[in-house]
Amino acid sequence: METFIVRQPIFDLGQRVFGYELLFRSNLEDVFRHTDPDQATSIIDAFFLFNISTLTDGKKAFINFNRKTLLKEYAFLIPKESIVVEILETIDPDSEVIKACRKLKQKGYLLAMGDFVYGERYAPLMDLTDFIKINFLSTSDEERRSRFEASGPLGIRLLAEKVETSESFSEALEIGYPYFQGNFFCRPSIIKGKDIPGFKLHYLQILQAIHHPEMDFSRLEETIKQEVSLSYKLLRYINSAFFGLTHKVNSIRHALALLGEKEIKKWVSLVVLAIIGQDKPADLAVHAITRAKFCETLASHVDLGDQADDLFLVGMFSLIDAFLDRPISEILNEIPIGDEIKGAILGEENRLGEVYEYVLSYEKGNWARLTEQQTKLGINESLPPQLYVKALKWAQDAFRQL
Repeated sequence: METFIVRQPIFDLGQRVFGYELLFRSNLEDVFRHTDPDQATSIIDAFFLFNISTLTDGKKAFINFNRKTLLKEYAFLIPKESIVVEILETIDPDSEVIKACRKLKQKGYLLAMGDFVYGERYAPLMDLTDFIKINFLSTSDEERRSRFEASGPLGIRLLAEKVETSESFSEALEIGYPYFQGNFFCRPSIIKGKDIPGFKLHYLQILQAIHHPEMDFSRLEETIKQEVSLSYKLLRYINSAFFGLTHKVNSIRHALALLGEKEIKKWVSLVVLAIIGQDKPADLAVHAITRAKFCETLASHVDLGDQADDLFLVGMFSLIDAFLDRPISEILNEIPIGDEIKGAILGEENRLGEVYEYVLSYEKGNWARLTEQQTKLGINESLPPQLYVKALKWAQDAFRQL
């Protein structure tokens, strides 16, 4: 049985990744069957099929446990240093559950309560809980503040989840929440009339130049060589173990001749993305690179092998608004990439867009939508989990080299 897995980052006050919530599903059929709720928490399968440290980059893994998997003590199969046991809000905290949680605490495991809404029946768990997750989409401002004030004296750390906008993030910061989870980090903080910082504008101009449809090798070489920092990073990147080249590349011209215009444009775009994202959470760049690689690797499985490079650009540029804090339609109008690529990112119906929407559903763990899209695209169910993890590993390696 295949295991689907996706991760969602959890940030600290400095917008550094503290951990990742890992979402599992054994297959996509059980989205509709619901015959065995434990299939939605395929902890054992995931632990043995995937390298947890790769999925979390060595950070804490927040993993949901329901009553059955909690009482069966599956958590003890995973090292306590690697995991935070997240107790689902659907669990009735009876004596057996309390006993299981107490045993976990005695063994040194951290506990979290997800989608938490306080009730007297949860009182026995409060002394055992390390984290409480408060859903910012379904709670009022008063509830968010009252839970923060009540948890402080108990030493419980509050985590604001479903933080989808920069405004919600600012609110959570103002209240005093120390941890955050949601899509706020990959959404632009657009302020009307806000100028792009000079260095970002400069690199945006480089993106414009390298993607010019009439670019020749000589012009491309000169564009790259004019930016010393870019030239240095690009040559260091190409000569890294990531590429595994047998001979050292000593010049931009050599790199161009070796890789070809399409590939060098891809690598320059990646380097530029990493540079302009230096004032953003590091996971934003990793997220963009993972999305790009996942889109690219799906190409051959949906009869779009000849457009793999286009799909890579779809994934990579789909988050550029978060890097530049400007409307994505404006940015894409300034970069001379293909109309089909732009259309896919902006929601127009085309084949690239279908793959892109599938990738977005996968990232969100929208399993019901994924089933429909998978059938339409003709994707073998066994492939996406493997491709996603490979894309993630590729992105982590690439980002380290960048």
